[in-house]
Amino acid sequence: MGRSARTAGADAPAGGLSIGQVARQVGFTTRTIRYYEDIGLLASVRRVESGRRVYTDEDVRRLKFIKRLKLLGLSLDEMKELEELYLTYRSNEPVLPRLLELLDRHLGNIESRIEQLRILKRDIEAYRDHIRSKL
Repeated sequence: MGRSARTAGADAPAGGLSIGQVARQVGFTTRTIRYYEDIGLLASVRRVESGRRVYTDEDVRRLKFIKRLKLLGLSLDEMKELEELYLTYRSNEPVLPRLLELLDRHLGNIESRIEQLRILKRDIEAYRDHIRSKL
């Protein structure tokens, strides 16, 4: 037989998506989504009368953007800064130049780290060769 009415409605609140559905779509845990809401990265989440969170396609889009920024190396503080800019101006116009600045800075850090790793690689190879010469 089918699921009970309580179970059937538990996964899909009327007018939106449940936190579990969103977590599966985006690839975050429900705990991470709640945390992002608590720190202000996901400020638009609404609640139904019972207090349950109800997510929209826009919330899913926002979480996917957060995930992308995380993969690109932005910190939570940097993401919050971008979110605050967006909420202040309700436009991407001031957000995008700042995002470019942040990405450029991260690229510079990565390039610096790559150079440090090249030097470390040469040092390790030289030391390895030194040890081999003693055998």
